[in-house]
Amino acid sequence: MNNLLQATDNQLVLSFQEGNNSALEVLVNRYKDKIFTSINILVKDKYLAEDLFQDVFIKIIDTLRKNNYNEEGKFLPWALRIAHNLCVDHFRKVKRTPSITTSDDRDIFEVINVSADSADTAIIKNETHDNVRRLLDRLPEEQREVIVLRHYADLSFKEISAMTNCSINTALGRMRYGLLNMRKMMEEKQIA
Repeated sequence: MNNLLQATDNQLVLSFQEGNNSALEVLVNRYKDKIFTSINILVKDKYLAEDLFQDVFIKIIDTLRKNNYNEEGKFLPWALRIAHNLCVDHFRKVKRTPSITTSDDRDIFEVINVSADSADTAIIKNETHDNVRRLLDRLPEEQREVIVLRHYADLSFKEISAMTNCSINTALGRMRYGLLNMRKMMEEKQIA
């Protein structure tokens, strides 16, 4: 094992491909914090980040076992690219939108989904995303958790209640109060 700790990423990959599972363990331990942190920053939800983190390493293991890895000496950037792509894929799958409305009765997530035809719309979209994230961050943890699980992870209230160990009615209530609190914060900060 000590020899493995001194090995380069490429040596570890080759060793794993030759059947040494300890080599993969060293690679995982070497980069797990960086990969998890990058996923968590992208999705801003610890539980979703943990799921995606596992998916990243499943994909890495599958790729290595099939001998399709060809990023010699660049394991971390390759792994981070896989992580980023899985995060993007996850958010592409998310289709449901909450009913938070702006002061002119437009759905806030319709505002977020403006097409990026120009630099101006891309900037507005990024600012809107940042505003929604800041509002979510200001919510009590239980309300934020339900909103993220419902609208970003696309879970049903039944799944949310099982995951958070609460009743479906409690999950619904947390969602309702979370959306009301976000709407109130939007009005106070005059966010359109």
